[in-house]
Amino acid sequence: MSSTTARSEQDNGDRLLAGDIRALRKARGLTLSEIALKLGRSVGWVSQVERGLSVPSVGDLRAFADLFNVPISLFFSHDVPAEEERGVIVRAGRRRVLGTSESGLVEELLSPDLGGSFEVVRSVFAAGAEMKAAALRPTEEAGYIVSGLFDIEIAGVWHRLGEGDSFRFEGKPYRWRNPGTEPAVVIWVVSPPVY
Repeated sequence: MSSTTARSEQDNGDRLLAGDIRALRKARGLTLSEIALKLGRSVGWVSQVERGLSVPSVGDLRAFADLFNVPISLFFSHDVPAEEERGVIVRAGRRRVLGTSESGLVEELLSPDLGGSFEVVRSVFAAGAEMKAAALRPTEEAGYIVSGLFDIEIAGVWHRLGEGDSFRFEGKPYRWRNPGTEPAVVIWVVSPPVY
C-alpha cells in the first residue's frame, strides 16, 4: 500500500469519526457550546473535530464516550469501505462491533454510519444476560427476534418473545433479559441514533 493510499484511508477514517461525533451530539440535542463546556474545550476545537480538521486524542475520545454514554470502542472501529460503498453498504465482515462477550451483550452496527434518522444494530444477548436497571431514552425503538428467547420489560410490563416476534416502543423505560440457554439475536432499530 502506498503512503498516498494509506493517508487517504486515514483521512477517510478521520471523516467517519468526525461524522459520528457530530451525529451523536445532534442525536442528544446538544449544541457545540454545550459540548465544549462539558469537555472543557473551546467551541472552535469541537467544531474542528466535527469537521474532521482536528483529530481528538485518546483522552478526548474517552471524554466524548463518557459524555455520550457510548463505549470508546465505537470511535476506534472505523473500517473504511470502498468509496462507492461509503454511507450505503456495510459488508458482513466489516461491521463495527460494540460491547464484549463479558458484558453479555455484543452489538454490531448494521447502519453504514451514525448519520440519518435511525440506526440498525444486530444485538447478541448471551444466555442468562440481563439489563438489571431500566433505561429511558428519548427514542423510538423497534426490534425483531432472529433467534432465541428474549424478554423485554416496557413500562413495567414483561413480554416473552421468540423467533419471529417483534416489538416497538417510544420514550418508555425498558430493560431486557435472555431467559434461555442459547444466545438471543435481535435486530434493533433506534431513532434517532444513540451509538
